[in-house]
Amino acid sequence: MHVLITGGAGFIGTALANRLVARGDHVRVLDDLSSGDPQGLDPRVIFIRGDVRDVPKLWSLLQEVDCVYHLAARASVPESILFPREYNDVNVGGTVSLMEAIRNVGVRRVVLASSGTVYGEQDEQPLQEDMRPRPRVPYAVTKIAAEHYIFTLGALYGVETVALRIFNAYGPGQPLPVSYPPVIPQFLRQILGGGSLVVHGDGTQTRDFVYIDDVVDALIAAGESQVDQQIINIGSGEETSINELIRVLENVTGQRAHVLYNPEQSGGVSRMVADLTRARAFLDWRPRITLREGIYRMLREDARFAHPTPTLTLPQT
Repeated sequence: MHVLITGGAGFIGTALANRLVARGDHVRVLDDLSSGDPQGLDPRVIFIRGDVRDVPKLWSLLQEVDCVYHLAARASVPESILFPREYNDVNVGGTVSLMEAIRNVGVRRVVLASSGTVYGEQDEQPLQEDMRPRPRVPYAVTKIAAEHYIFTLGALYGVETVALRIFNAYGPGQPLPVSYPPVIPQFLRQILGGGSLVVHGDGTQTRDFVYIDDVVDALIAAGESQVDQQIINIGSGEETSINELIRVLENVTGQRAHVLYNPEQSGGVSRMVADLTRARAFLDWRPRITLREGIYRMLREDARFAHPTPTLTLPQT
């Protein structure tokens, strides 16, 4: 299969590109490197630096492509509050540009990487795809708009489309930017380095942490399926509080965490866990990696988190 991955030098895109090319697919990656790094890509992946809003470049890259995985986006929730116009330009404008370029090329299928943040604060859990979104940040708004655009333009242009609402993905190689780092690699770095873990709010807020290999499995299943015009949650289906996450990290690393609570700053929505009914029904997909095993794999496979105890064994799940 011939594949184009927009945003393919990012955390999820790199894992997806390397998996696809390893099994024999022809993979092209487009990325502007605003947050990605092509050094992690398999040498067999064809990398092109460029902007997802560049329709002529997209048109040339889409020749003979069967499926597009659209991952290109600005993805920092706090940053989107500061720069909503830029987030709209890239996340929404880039999606429209991609669909315009696809219009007369003959691409069969588009898989959009959407986000669980679109749900916002809901009265009921787990989160189901037919719930009315209640976005609280511009990033979430842009993802909802991107979903509507791929479905509307896909129907008009005869392109199969599916949107995967990916929850809190984590795993080896996840970037650790100076500003707004993701919680699991940040906490791992701090606990192994003897630093303090800063928790916003009281730590009872919950999230759905899903391992990168499971996310890649879901993306590939969506690309190979015949599901059309569907939104599908991708998560672990397990609700984990930040306090519980810290206890798991302590258990797996064997290190005691020094936790500082910042009650003056919100920890975001109070609860978040994905309902996976559609994922099972439409993609025959289930997550395989537990949180404990996923963190163990990060310690084993990510050089940044070299663990001082070489006899570390996999926790019982």
